[in-house]
Amino acid sequence: MFETIVFFVLGLALLALGGDSIIKGSSGLAQRLGMSPFATGLVLVAFGTSVPELAVNARAVLAGQPALALGNAVGSNIVNVGLTLGAAALAAPLLVRWRALSPLLAVLLLATVSVIALGWDGRLSRLDGALLLAGFVAVVVFALARARDEHPEVRAALDAFASTRTDLVLNLLRIVVAVALLYYGARWVVQSAPPIGLALGMEPLLTGLLVVAVGTALPEMAAAVAAARRGQGDLVVGHVIGSSLFNLLVVLGGMAVIADVAVPASFLRLELPAALAFALLLVPVLRGDLRVGRGEGAVLLAAFVAWWVFEYWLLRG
Repeated sequence: MFETIVFFVLGLALLALGGDSIIKGSSGLAQRLGMSPFATGLVLVAFGTSVPELAVNARAVLAGQPALALGNAVGSNIVNVGLTLGAAALAAPLLVRWRALSPLLAVLLLATVSVIALGWDGRLSRLDGALLLAGFVAVVVFALARARDEHPEVRAALDAFASTRTDLVLNLLRIVVAVALLYYGARWVVQSAPPIGLALGMEPLLTGLLVVAVGTALPEMAAAVAAARRGQGDLVVGHVIGSSLFNLLVVLGGMAVIADVAVPASFLRLELPAALAFALLLVPVLRGDLRVGRGEGAVLLAAFVAWWVFEYWLLRG
């Protein structure tokens, strides 16, 4: 078991390094092809940071572990709000000026409800997956269309996030290295997670939900805390909402397009409604003073810990 845990941790480290490398490489290539730093930063902050989760889920599906991938995709959304955003706000209050985030939060709520509705028959079909992927395309188009209306400080923060060298060879090398890191990282995580979950008494679905989702989020949480301390609240909240949309629309949608995804009735009654409840916790924040204070961060963290303990208690009971 010690060796299994070591490979799991090493896999998480490779995923974090690969995710960082592919963001830098993609940013450099996009700007070399004429995309503005602001547009590049917008897409990468909102969606590019979810590449490690995508790699893990793709590997899980190919390895015949769709339940692990389903648990990770939905669990990551709960972790995004409860753990990542909660820890960042607890480290430093977050000021949110990104105007597109309020409508994107509404889309996240709609997407979560849509996944529940589409999966009510016990599966996500290929048609369901295609609808989810089409929804993601619409979200990207909307976010880019709203770019001109953003606050100058938001534009500056996204420009800075996307800032990197645009040398062609360097960025191609970054992407090649990233692919290798993501491949082996996802492989080790998917190989190691089920035995760890089994030792804890968890089936693959709950292993993805309670173990893999938390593990893959830890580097993102550390980055969010650092961003919060630099006063980059827009980047933190943008990542949380964008990554959650990516998980539902691209990760789940892509899985369903490849093959029908079984959705257990218990998942529809508990885990997906929990993801919806955590997303609803953001509504007062983005409709109020547009700040996430330390008190609100503490509430989010406490809610996350309570959810995790409750899920584990149900499992052991």
